[in-house]
Amino acid sequence: MENFAKERAMILVLTRNHRAQLLNTLESLRQMPGRWPIIVVDNGSSDGTAAAVASRFPKAMLIRATRDLGAAARNIGVAYVHTPYVAFCDDDTQWEPGALDRAADLLDAAPDVAVLSACVQMGATREPNPLCSSMMHSPLAREHLPGPQLLGFMAGACVMRTRAFYDVGGYWPPFFLGGEEALMALDLAARGWRIIYADDVVARHFPASELDTRQRQYLLIRNAIWLAWMRWPLRAAWRETHIQFTQAHRCRIFGRVLLQVLLGLPRALRRRKVISPAIEAMRVQSDHAAVPPLISPGY
Repeated sequence: MENFAKERAMILVLTRNHRAQLLNTLESLRQMPGRWPIIVVDNGSSDGTAAAVASRFPKAMLIRATRDLGAAARNIGVAYVHTPYVAFCDDDTQWEPGALDRAADLLDAAPDVAVLSACVQMGATREPNPLCSSMMHSPLAREHLPGPQLLGFMAGACVMRTRAFYDVGGYWPPFFLGGEEALMALDLAARGWRIIYADDVVARHFPASELDTRQRQYLLIRNAIWLAWMRWPLRAAWRETHIQFTQAHRCRIFGRVLLQVLLGLPRALRRRKVISPAIEAMRVQSDHAAVPPLISPGY
């Protein structure tokens, strides 16, 4: 079983300054049946995370980034993945026993599926994340797929086909964190890849209490505007910009958002490649059904 697991998927854990929580997560992952190989990408922690991992989990591959790279640190980790699939989780997320076997089976049977977004259960209560209901009832045509079709996913709780990750070039570093999945989802769809939700592939999320929600909101708004100008049709991009700036004003972060949007917009526009009418129709359909661009639980 151990060799079989190693041939199918590796687990990639992203972390920063959550040493105790990470160690609990790694202990849970180590006890999973199949002994899935683990890669830990430490995003420039200053709390002794890397030393603790090296001491307690010597079999895990440890990658130490010299600074916080946000979501793009996953790009470094995937460079070391030698299996067909990679299971992503953050230091506050744990895969349930049997989840990765189930995910690999589904991906084996559906070669055009790039990403499988898991059912995320919250903490000790195991209440499903509200986004799971939205994913389960996605309005997009299911067609031949083994689960509801999506145009987004949770980066910190998904299993991805390694080849598809390389196909779209990984995560765009300027996004840092916050909705970074949205660009990848559109680019995967543009290349013919599919994204699905699997209710029976379960990950547990134990969110850190100190999460800076104001910083998170700023990043989500800024990135949503950049994304709109990178991929959306012109009229839709203007509309989204107005919506997001209105939200920034309500959150009292308008000035900060405006400055950062303007500073990064030239770089975003250089990467502008408008999605096809078919994918735009999928995006609008998802938006009208209140299925938001799905975001990672975050670290």
